[in-house]
Amino acid sequence: MRWPLIRNLPHVTNFKFTRLAPYAAIVSGLLVLASLACLFTMGLNLGTDFKGGTLIEVTTPGPAPLGELRTTLGRIGAEDAQVQGFGAPNSALLRFRTPETGGEAAAAVIQQKLTAEFPGIQIKRVEVVGPKVSGELLRSGFMALGVALLLMLTYIWFRFQLQFGLGAVLAVLHDVVLTVGLLAVLQIEFSMTSIAALLTVIGYSMNEKVITFDRLRENLRKFKKTPLREIIDLSENERLSRTLITGSTALLALAGMLFLGGPALFPLVFTMIFGIIIGTYSSIYVALPVILVWGVKRGDEDAKPIDLSVGTRSQSKRP
Repeated sequence: MRWPLIRNLPHVTNFKFTRLAPYAAIVSGLLVLASLACLFTMGLNLGTDFKGGTLIEVTTPGPAPLGELRTTLGRIGAEDAQVQGFGAPNSALLRFRTPETGGEAAAAVIQQKLTAEFPGIQIKRVEVVGPKVSGELLRSGFMALGVALLLMLTYIWFRFQLQFGLGAVLAVLHDVVLTVGLLAVLQIEFSMTSIAALLTVIGYSMNEKVITFDRLRENLRKFKKTPLREIIDLSENERLSRTLITGSTALLALAGMLFLGGPALFPLVFTMIFGIIIGTYSSIYVALPVILVWGVKRGDEDAKPIDLSVGTRSQSKRP
């Protein structure tokens, strides 16, 4: 048996990626529409950061009685109470809504009642977020995503060509919409940590696009008369092993955090894992098809946009 197993991966592949581009476009379009529909109908499960309320981290003398804590919070006046384990078996996170005015005072009352109900409980951390602050955080978070996309469009435009930049931004938007849509469907808590995860996904996805475009531009310079469809297939086959190695390494590292990191890290890690998978897909089947349809500039002249049906007929005639 040879180790590492990565040596068994084929060094040369000849997949026809562009043949599936029309079908991938249909699938991606349907998934984007479904994600937007779920986002507007079901909504995001906003955390305390965006919804407003109080978060309390507590430790108990023995294993944290999560069910009893949840019941007690409802009985002592905590609205929309949520309780979950956090880290050690005797640690727990308590979340509940507080009034728009006097939130800190209401949280202090809950703390007093909680310590009276559970002798020996220790309050490790208290965070109170008002509705006004939470709304500003939500707007600022999505503005950060928009600014990141705009800056990346500008960078790709200047480094490559305009169609490269538009393809990259459309692909990253595709990744963000599908990721947020999945969070809405699964009702995974959306907090400032989720914004950080989305920014990480944008960075990873854009890095994949830059590497894809670099290889494509290099081959465009080498093969000036070769049809664009064939150059795209060649470029993707050349970088396929690198994509598999990089993606699998990132996923293996995140998988450990997903299963061992606990509930607090789950939204962050889950978002990053899905984002890496969908970002790799969009590099091939969202960003590159935009370039394929638009055409690219070779030398001093602009190449004409590719007729998708012509390439298919020419390939079918080959022996």
